[in-house]
Amino acid sequence: MADSPADAADRHAEFVGLLTANHPRLLAYCLSLLGRQHDAEDVLQKASLTMWRRFDSFTSGTDFLAWATTVCFYEAKNFQRLAARSPLQFDDRLLEILAAERADDLAHYEDRLTALESCLTALPGKDRRLLQAAYVDRSGINRLAAQLGRAPQTLYNRLNTLRRSLARCVERRLVDMMAG
Repeated sequence: MADSPADAADRHAEFVGLLTANHPRLLAYCLSLLGRQHDAEDVLQKASLTMWRRFDSFTSGTDFLAWATTVCFYEAKNFQRLAARSPLQFDDRLLEILAAERADDLAHYEDRLTALESCLTALPGKDRRLLQAAYVDRSGINRLAAQLGRAPQTLYNRLNTLRRSLARCVERRLVDMMAG
Protein backbone atom coordinates (compact mmCIF):
# COMPACT_ATOMS: atom_id res chain seq x y z
CA MET A 1 0.00 0.00 0.00
CA ALA A 2 1.38 3.43 -0.94
CA ASP A 3 2.14 6.04 1.67
CA SER A 4 -0.44 8.78 2.05
CA PRO A 5 0.62 12.33 1.12
CA ALA A 6 0.74 13.16 4.84
CA ASP A 7 3.04 10.19 5.52
CA ALA A 8 5.29 11.22 2.63
CA ALA A 9 5.42 14.80 3.91
CA ASP A 10 6.26 13.56 7.43
CA ARG A 11 9.00 11.33 6.04
CA HIS A 12 10.38 14.21 3.98
CA ALA A 13 10.39 16.49 7.03
CA GLU A 14 12.11 13.77 9.07
CA PHE A 15 14.86 13.41 6.46
CA VAL A 16 15.42 17.16 6.14
CA GLY A 17 15.54 17.55 9.92
CA LEU A 18 18.01 14.72 10.42
CA LEU A 19 20.23 15.81 7.55
CA THR A 20 20.21 19.45 8.68
CA ALA A 21 21.01 18.55 12.29
CA ASN A 22 23.90 16.30 11.24
CA HIS A 23 25.25 18.29 8.29
CA PRO A 24 28.26 19.85 10.10
CA ARG A 25 29.35 16.45 11.43
CA LEU A 26 28.89 14.79 8.06
CA LEU A 27 30.89 17.51 6.34
CA ALA A 28 33.67 17.13 8.90
CA TYR A 29 33.57 13.37 8.37
CA CYS A 30 33.89 13.76 4.59
CA LEU A 31 36.66 16.31 5.02
CA SER A 32 38.60 13.90 7.23
CA LEU A 33 38.38 11.28 4.49
CA LEU A 34 39.19 13.52 1.54
CA GLY A 35 41.36 16.32 2.91
CA ARG A 36 39.94 19.12 0.77
CA GLN A 37 36.91 21.25 1.62
CA HIS A 38 35.61 21.47 -1.93
CA ASP A 39 35.87 17.69 -2.44
CA ALA A 40 34.17 17.05 0.91
CA GLU A 41 31.30 19.37 -0.02
CA ASP A 42 30.88 17.66 -3.40
CA VAL A 43 30.86 14.21 -1.83
CA LEU A 44 28.39 15.25 0.87
CA GLN A 45 26.09 16.70 -1.76
CA LYS A 46 26.14 13.42 -3.71
CA ALA A 47 25.76 11.42 -0.50
CA SER A 48 22.76 13.56 0.50
CA LEU A 49 21.03 12.70 -2.78
CA THR A 50 21.82 9.03 -2.26
CA MET A 51 20.52 9.21 1.31
CA TRP A 52 17.28 10.77 0.10
CA ARG A 53 16.83 8.11 -2.58
CA ARG A 54 17.47 5.37 -0.02
CA PHE A 55 15.74 6.95 2.97
CA ASP A 56 13.01 4.32 2.82
CA SER A 57 15.66 1.82 3.99
CA PHE A 58 16.40 3.93 7.09
CA THR A 59 14.47 2.93 10.19
CA SER A 60 13.14 5.93 12.12
CA GLY A 61 14.49 6.14 15.64
CA THR A 62 17.78 4.44 14.82
CA ASP A 63 21.19 6.12 14.52
CA PHE A 64 20.91 8.41 11.51
CA LEU A 65 24.54 9.56 11.82
CA ALA A 66 25.84 5.99 11.63
CA TRP A 67 23.67 5.31 8.58
CA ALA A 68 24.63 8.58 6.91
CA THR A 69 28.38 8.15 7.50
CA THR A 70 28.17 4.76 5.83
CA VAL A 71 26.64 6.38 2.75
CA CYS A 72 29.29 9.13 2.87
CA PHE A 73 32.06 6.53 3.17
CA TYR A 74 31.00 4.78 -0.03
CA GLU A 75 30.55 8.07 -1.86
CA ALA A 76 34.07 9.10 -0.74
CA LYS A 77 35.48 5.77 -1.96
CA ASN A 78 33.78 6.27 -5.30
CA PHE A 79 35.04 9.85 -5.49
CA GLN A 80 38.61 8.69 -4.80
CA ARG A 81 38.39 6.15 -7.61
CA LEU A 82 37.04 8.70 -10.08
CA ALA A 83 39.19 11.65 -9.00
CA ALA A 84 42.64 10.70 -10.20
CA ARG A 85 43.37 14.44 -10.18
CA SER A 86 43.26 14.55 -6.39
CA PRO A 87 46.67 14.96 -4.74
CA LEU A 88 45.41 12.95 -1.76
CA GLN A 89 44.89 9.38 -2.90
CA PHE A 90 44.19 6.89 -0.13
CA ASP A 91 44.00 3.16 -0.68
CA ASP A 92 40.78 1.46 0.40
CA ARG A 93 42.25 0.06 3.64
CA LEU A 94 43.50 3.47 4.80
CA LEU A 95 40.16 5.04 3.90
CA GLU A 96 38.38 2.37 5.97
CA ILE A 97 40.66 3.08 8.96
CA LEU A 98 40.10 6.83 8.67
CA ALA A 99 36.35 6.31 8.37
CA ALA A 100 36.19 4.12 11.47
CA GLU A 101 38.28 6.54 13.54
CA ARG A 102 36.27 9.53 12.39
CA ALA A 103 32.99 7.74 13.15
CA ASP A 104 34.25 7.19 16.72
CA ASP A 105 35.16 10.89 16.94
CA LEU A 106 31.69 11.92 15.80
CA ALA A 107 30.15 10.04 18.70
CA HIS A 108 31.85 12.51 21.08
CA TYR A 109 31.45 15.64 18.96
CA GLU A 110 28.95 17.35 21.24
CA ASP A 111 31.04 16.61 24.35
CA ARG A 112 34.14 18.09 22.70
CA LEU A 113 32.20 21.14 21.55
CA THR A 114 30.82 21.70 25.07
CA ALA A 115 34.31 21.33 26.55
CA LEU A 116 35.79 23.73 24.00
CA GLU A 117 33.11 26.36 24.66
CA SER A 118 33.81 26.09 28.39
CA CYS A 119 37.56 26.42 27.83
CA LEU A 120 37.09 29.41 25.52
CA THR A 121 34.91 31.14 28.10
CA ALA A 122 37.71 30.80 30.66
CA LEU A 123 40.19 32.67 28.43
CA PRO A 124 40.90 36.37 28.84
CA GLY A 125 38.94 38.57 26.44
CA LYS A 126 41.97 39.56 24.36
CA ASP A 127 42.79 35.90 23.70
CA ARG A 128 39.19 35.15 22.72
CA ARG A 129 39.24 38.13 20.35
CA LEU A 130 42.49 36.91 18.77
CA LEU A 131 41.03 33.44 18.24
CA GLN A 132 37.83 34.97 16.86
CA ALA A 133 39.77 37.11 14.40
CA ALA A 134 42.01 34.25 13.30
CA TYR A 135 39.51 31.38 13.05
CA VAL A 136 36.02 32.78 12.81
CA ASP A 137 36.39 36.12 11.04
CA ARG A 138 39.41 34.85 9.10
CA SER A 139 40.60 38.39 8.66
CA GLY A 140 44.20 37.23 8.24
CA ILE A 141 47.06 37.41 10.69
CA ASN A 142 48.97 40.04 8.72
CA ARG A 143 45.98 42.38 8.66
CA LEU A 144 45.27 41.73 12.33
CA ALA A 145 48.92 42.35 13.25
CA ALA A 146 48.83 45.66 11.37
CA GLN A 147 45.64 46.69 13.18
CA LEU A 148 47.17 45.84 16.55
CA GLY A 149 50.59 47.29 15.72
CA ARG A 150 52.29 43.95 16.39
CA ALA A 151 54.52 41.63 14.41
CA PRO A 152 52.64 38.79 12.66
CA GLN A 153 55.04 36.25 14.19
CA THR A 154 54.05 37.43 17.67
CA LEU A 155 50.41 36.63 16.87
CA TYR A 156 51.30 33.26 15.35
CA ASN A 157 53.27 32.41 18.49
CA ARG A 158 50.34 33.43 20.70
CA LEU A 159 47.90 31.39 18.59
CA ASN A 160 50.15 28.32 18.91
CA THR A 161 50.26 28.77 22.68
CA LEU A 162 46.48 29.21 22.82
CA ARG A 163 45.84 26.11 20.66
CA ARG A 164 48.02 23.96 22.93
CA SER A 165 46.38 25.40 26.03
CA LEU A 166 42.87 24.83 24.64
CA ALA A 167 43.74 21.26 23.62
CA ARG A 168 44.93 20.47 27.16
CA CYS A 169 41.86 22.14 28.66
CA VAL A 170 39.47 20.22 26.40
CA GLU A 171 41.18 16.92 27.23
CA ARG A 172 40.91 17.63 30.98
CA ARG A 173 37.24 18.54 30.68
CA LEU A 174 36.49 15.43 28.63
CA VAL A 175 38.18 13.27 31.24
CA ASP A 176 36.12 15.02 33.92
CA MET A 177 32.92 14.45 31.88
CA MET A 178 33.68 10.75 31.49
CA ALA A 179 34.49 10.38 35.19
CA GLY A 180 31.46 12.32 36.38
